[in-house]
Amino acid sequence: MMEYFHRQVQLWGEETQNSLQSKKIAIVGAGGLGSSLCFALGASGIGEIHVIDFDKVSTHNIHRQIAFKLGDEGKNKAEINAQILEQRCAYVKAIAHDCTFEEWCKKNIAVDLLIDATDNLNTRAQIDDCAIKRSTPWIYGSVEAFHGQICFFENSSFRDAFKINSKTPEGITAPIVMHVASLEANLALRYLAGFNVKKDQLYYLFFNNDGELVTQKFSLSKSSR
Repeated sequence: MMEYFHRQVQLWGEETQNSLQSKKIAIVGAGGLGSSLCFALGASGIGEIHVIDFDKVSTHNIHRQIAFKLGDEGKNKAEINAQILEQRCAYVKAIAHDCTFEEWCKKNIAVDLLIDATDNLNTRAQIDDCAIKRSTPWIYGSVEAFHGQICFFENSSFRDAFKINSKTPEGITAPIVMHVASLEANLALRYLAGFNVKKDQLYYLFFNNDGELVTQKFSLSKSSR
């Protein structure tokens, strides 16, 4: 196993790499962010990864949802990602859940970390509710146009920080999806490996009118619930 993870072992040693085998995470959504998260985390040695999505592949998904190819239309996204996870790494157990997040919560599966890869505020609010109820941290990520947001939620509340509405997002470029997913994955790996992670701080990434990539940081208040 250590030969497979050689470059990671160089970074944090065999003990930390072995510890990842006992970790369990859930990736909520298996589309754009979810596909990239599965690729980034699936070969890192996390012992158990639950992939949750009821949606099926459509042609317009494929350009930015890297797990899928032409011919996958009509197949469940979670099942494809779980299959790829186990093909890429023999040391991960990948479990697909063809259902909504609300339905998954009723299964009462305990995980160390929830990772948001959804595309709507209402589901993120459900993740927040579940995380608070279970005292489980979660990572939020969203993309729109060339912009993105990321936050590691532990003591803050998504409902307190965001106004929940049914706003339809603008178009999305494929690279920003992969970029935000990569940042989410790095936060997840740092946390699971025992490294410091700045929690309850929202990062907002965007290109200004001059084409400069800008990162803004906002500290979130402790949950009132």
